[in-house]
Amino acid sequence: MCGIIGLSLRSAPACYDLYDGLLMLQHRGQDAAGMVTFDGRKFHAHKANGLVRDVFTPSTIATLPGSVGLGHVRYPTAGTADALEAQPFFVNAPLGIYLIHNGNLTNTRELKNLLDTHYHRYLQTDSDTELLLNVFADELYTQVKGRDRTTDTLRTAVFTATEQLMQHVTGAYSVITLIDDLGLFAFRDPKGIRPLVLGHRKTVKGDEYCFASEDVALKALGFTLLRDVAPGEAILIDHDGQLHSHQCAEGSLEPCIFEYVYLARPDSMLNGISVYKTQLRMGSALAQQVAAADLPIDVVIPVPDSSRPVAMQLAQDLSLTYREGLIKNRYVGRTFIMPDQTKRKKSIRQKLNPVELEIKDKNILLVDDSIVRGNTMKAIVQMCRDAGAQKVFVASGAPAVRFPDVYGVDIPTRRELVAHGLTTEQIAEVLGVDALFYQTVPDLIAAAQAGNPDIRNFCTGCFDGGYVTPEVTPDYLDWVEHHGRGCSAPGSTDSLLTL
Repeated sequence: MCGIIGLSLRSAPACYDLYDGLLMLQHRGQDAAGMVTFDGRKFHAHKANGLVRDVFTPSTIATLPGSVGLGHVRYPTAGTADALEAQPFFVNAPLGIYLIHNGNLTNTRELKNLLDTHYHRYLQTDSDTELLLNVFADELYTQVKGRDRTTDTLRTAVFTATEQLMQHVTGAYSVITLIDDLGLFAFRDPKGIRPLVLGHRKTVKGDEYCFASEDVALKALGFTLLRDVAPGEAILIDHDGQLHSHQCAEGSLEPCIFEYVYLARPDSMLNGISVYKTQLRMGSALAQQVAAADLPIDVVIPVPDSSRPVAMQLAQDLSLTYREGLIKNRYVGRTFIMPDQTKRKKSIRQKLNPVELEIKDKNILLVDDSIVRGNTMKAIVQMCRDAGAQKVFVASGAPAVRFPDVYGVDIPTRRELVAHGLTTEQIAEVLGVDALFYQTVPDLIAAAQAGNPDIRNFCTGCFDGGYVTPEVTPDYLDWVEHHGRGCSAPGSTDSLLTL
């Protein structure tokens, strides 16, 4: 999971809107930030580890002229948290290309072997984004070599190159590139696993466009949401501000359902579905389970922030008191996207503090959006008991996370997951709670699908192993756990020598 944004403006410097857009996407990654702009002649780039507000100061923003640009906030899932792997990445052949990427590739081992043995390209990092960029550049080189580089030729070449890329690159990838002789170019994998939206803004000097991970960035910048980029589609906004679209692969929208649980902001619309409304429906489904258990609940308390809509709807449906019994320190980042386990554990106590008056001598129902590793919930439960809670019940807005997420969420190995191999009762014992409720997978799908009935399938792999790309097999998962994120399992049938 990362946050990406691309802008094609007609006049004003893009850097200021890119900065504001990245602030709206900061929840998607807090490890590093990067930006590149193009002034019609040269690229100007800056990236570093840290939050957007720290990476981009007034002095650095002033060094980024140009009306076209890209911005990225990183949450590392493949590679490391080293500053060298901050995006965007760059190649200078066959054209000057900067690229940013949200998602995770699932056949990086084959792609790395191909680049090493066939194209003899050197990679500086372990990032699958750098790998994706080099594959794209090689495909584009194949299309343009020996040909006159007219505008029409390059436009045809970039779409054909993307067609070839989509035949061989597997996994999740929402991509925005900035190409010196072409403009802003974006594409989305054939399953549409990670989100990518397109916005439009009319000015006196012409049409302006914005690609972003979520439409909250569009709203903040005064863009109107045109639509989601379709699965398998590529869109070029040329330097004249003209939009060109091409379907590069047959698409079947099967988005990651975890976006609606935790990753996206509640005020976002993804794939025609309101994140907020989905979370309300999740709360109603959970309420039915809790009601059937007939527990002596005095108060419903959300674990801030993502679980509030779920908790509020649950409390309303059951006519229970809703209280803010845990206060969040707004200056501590999201523990789920901390780069390592040690930092996660340390930040939990710094992140939340109980309101004892709402907890002492009461039977409380804690509602969280999801329970992944269990460290946060276990610490919160103990915190509430220390604050005087008589009984602590827990409800999770998401189903039990029992499998890795291989498409760009940091759930890499089964052994890290508190629910893997355990029953709900056993998990409750590990967490130290008096009762535990999980959303069911069918109820979660129904909650999202109600917003867009045209979506027939969601990726639910981290809950039930229902991955949406065929290369993710049990052998693949074993290989990843033993050799690292983004590798491909032995016996893969991918053949890439025709790239």
